[in-house]
Amino acid sequence: MTRPPAGRPAVGLVWAQAHGRVIGRDGVMPWHLPEDLRHFREVTGSGTVVMGRRTWLSLPERFRPLPGRRNVVLSRRPGFVAPGAEVRTSLDDALSLVGPDDRVWVIGGGQVYAAALGLADLLVITQIDSSVDGDTLAPAVDGAWELASSDPHEGWHESVTGLRYRFVEHRRLVRPATAE
Repeated sequence: MTRPPAGRPAVGLVWAQAHGRVIGRDGVMPWHLPEDLRHFREVTGSGTVVMGRRTWLSLPERFRPLPGRRNVVLSRRPGFVAPGAEVRTSLDDALSLVGPDDRVWVIGGGQVYAAALGLADLLVITQIDSSVDGDTLAPAVDGAWELASSDPHEGWHESVTGLRYRFVEHRRLVRPATAE
């Protein structure tokens, strides 16, 4: 397992995905899984969450900002305001807000996950045993990652909504080379 570069906080990515890595459709998650929402709150705890503007706007107003966490929204739109959150124009700028001993949780969307994947040391994924149409995909988990845990170890949990799901964590094996 590799450590984050000196002076940079640990970065984790957290998402829920259906078959085919689908994480969203038309700006929302195409399922209702209360157990995943509870898991998300537990994972992100009282830390810093970083999200793109569209993810921020997809949150119900009553949950903006996400309570108990420092909220940072990435936007390239000049003057974009996210009440209760800090707005930054780049992931590097967002990460500079957080101390090196802290963990940052990237919570979406697809473009932000893609930008953060090379910086991450931990992926926390809720796998949903369902095929749904979607227009936003999670990043591929490739050979740079190892499965660290699965809950349940075998099989699936069943949601109160009838969906089957499991929680998995992947830890980075190899950090990609950076351009000098």
